Amino acid sequence: MRSKILKTFALGLILSASSVMLYGQELPIAAGPFKPSDPSFKQYQYPTWFRDAKFGIWAHWGPQAVPRQGDWYARNMYIEGSEQYKYHVAHYGHPSRFGYKDIIPLWKAEKWDPEKLMALYKKAGAKYFVSMGTHHDNFFLWNSSLHRWNAVKMGPHKDVVGLWQAAAKKHGLKFGVSEHLGASYTWYQPAHKADTAGQYKGVPYDGNDSQYADLYHTRASPDDNGWLSKDRTWAQEWYKYIRELVDTYHPDLLYSDSQFPYDDVGRAMLANFYNGNIAYNKGQMTAVYNCKQPSEGMWVQDLERGVQDSISPFPWQTDTSIGDWYYRTGQTYKSATDIIQMLVDIVSKNGNLLINIVQTPEGNIEPDILTTLDEIGKWTAANGEGIYGSRPWKIFGERPENTAAVKAGNFNEDRIKYTANDIRFTSNGKKLYAFLLDTPTGAIRIKSLGKSSAVNTRKIMSVNLLGSTDKIQWQQEADALVIKKPANLPAWKVLGFKVELGD
Repeated sequence: MRSKILKTFALGLILSASSVMLYGQELPIAAGPFKPSDPSFKQYQYPTWFRDAKFGIWAHWGPQAVPRQGDWYARNMYIEGSEQYKYHVAHYGHPSRFGYKDIIPLWKAEKWDPEKLMALYKKAGAKYFVSMGTHHDNFFLWNSSLHRWNAVKMGPHKDVVGLWQAAAKKHGLKFGVSEHLGASYTWYQPAHKADTAGQYKGVPYDGNDSQYADLYHTRASPDDNGWLSKDRTWAQEWYKYIRELVDTYHPDLLYSDSQFPYDDVGRAMLANFYNGNIAYNKGQMTAVYNCKQPSEGMWVQDLERGVQDSISPFPWQTDTSIGDWYYRTGQTYKSATDIIQMLVDIVSKNGNLLINIVQTPEGNIEPDILTTLDEIGKWTAANGEGIYGSRPWKIFGERPENTAAVKAGNFNEDRIKYTANDIRFTSNGKKLYAFLLDTPTGAIRIKSLGKSSAVNTRKIMSVNLLGSTDKIQWQQEADALVIKKPANLPAWKVLGFKVELGD
């Protein structure tokens, strides 16, 4: 199939860039084998780099970090009575006088060192890195020629996307960008309201000022309140901006914070991204597109703060954060064990983990996160052979008896508790890796590897504990592979055993 794509691409090089006419406007599309249609997207082949990478780090970062009050500040500061509204009034003033436009210049990123952070992320085991392109706040972190509200003209006066990309390239990580703009049009509508009580009752927030309509958008129609707008003009605008982003930086990965966006406009966007990626990489396709919708093989489905309950036939991704999405004073963070448990579970089910590492408004990261990254790096250095380049085995693993199943979906990560009786499998040729998701208290029993198991019919040749040189004592009984608990365990809780299988 891949050779067919490249032959089609070679023919496409002879042609000029195509376009489609949607809603009375022409949308240009890079020439290539992909057309803006589902049947055409079915020829998509998942790049090997993504299937092998397994672990990525995301910088979900921008001016909304400035108040140190967490996610969605640019919206919630306009919701009368919300905690972020109260904070804003107390620290900055009323949003009719001091709005989000006035927060933006306060974002200086004066301690941000992208190369230093990228080196940390590589050491932690990340194989790809994703930069925020634009959040729902409609502020662009790239050097846009189409939109004045961007990080080169305002705030830090730096091409954040470009600098992240240069650092990722230097350290050998694949590079992606995330766009949350599609939902911005309806998300931002509270900025057009006013207080319903108190001193400023009826005084419009600054989102009503027409001179800032290119930041806050215009007022939506009353029935336009879904995650993605129904307004065709906004869909066309979204296309124009996202096309600028991908055509300027040529990322390996593009993430949309929504279901597949804007129907045929979204299909034009995806065809342009795929074709442009092939052209930029001289015939080799590296493009991965994430959105929150089952892929049917056309892209990579993303689950936000959630995981699958079985092995997916198509590669997929979990996106989550080590804490809140934006910096928040006093927040608690996931531990290294939490993250490693998620990573192993996800990889066993044919997925990747993309995790946001929270940055301060100044651009650095806190000491406890540095410690967590160091712990993850030590684990991946010892156990990475069972993660990177692996593929799912016949089953994803074993679960404790009488444990309630958690269905696949978004926002289910908090409902999953891992124990030493949770075992996850990955494979690479004759090597099978069995990961215990917590420290065992006694002998380890892996039922799927017993002599009478219907799952494994291959002879077990050897068993080794990753990260240890101690000889492992094991015995294959009828109902389980029994491993004696090693006297000396590595410093981490998630243990990986390499099981060599015969023919």
